[in-house]
Amino acid sequence: MTLPSKPEEIGIWRNDGYTPIKYIAAWQKTFQVYAADFPNQYVSLSVGAGLNVSDRGKITPREGAHTRDEVIDQAIGLLGGRFVLQNSDLHAGPNQHPVTGVVMSYSGRVITGLEMRCGAERGTCSLALGAEGDPPLALRKSIDRGMVPNSAGQHVNFLEIHQPDVLADEMQPVLRYGASLFAQKK
Repeated sequence: MTLPSKPEEIGIWRNDGYTPIKYIAAWQKTFQVYAADFPNQYVSLSVGAGLNVSDRGKITPREGAHTRDEVIDQAIGLLGGRFVLQNSDLHAGPNQHPVTGVVMSYSGRVITGLEMRCGAERGTCSLALGAEGDPPLALRKSIDRGMVPNSAGQHVNFLEIHQPDVLADEMQPVLRYGASLFAQKK
């Protein structure tokens, strides 16, 4: 659901005839097939901004939230407790992707989770912003950001942390700290 995201991609989708109705129907069909073919499995959606094209074929940034929310509502209706909503852009730096907050807002209603944008240990992306040169601090800040409770007092069900951070000796205290945050909410 993270596509299309760039203006030129949105233009291609619009030119191919995608409207909110067609986009939402495509996702509905996808969830119907998954619900039927995998009746005992969880189905995860890595949520994006939605389709920023109006019913009249105009590129409209506000339309994306509407299509995204419709797709999520359909998934919940079709899959119930087997639906998992996640985003893969959690990091310690500023400018969090707005969809991270959307996922967090669903905590307590469906299974929710956040994946780190990349590994803090390798310092390969802006994850280290706000903690340059200190990978354990970058991971700790990311965990803290991802575990903020929503307005209902609920936090995500899981955080997905990259393998180099899980294996690094210096990260073990931070990982124990993160695990303790989940243990508190039983």
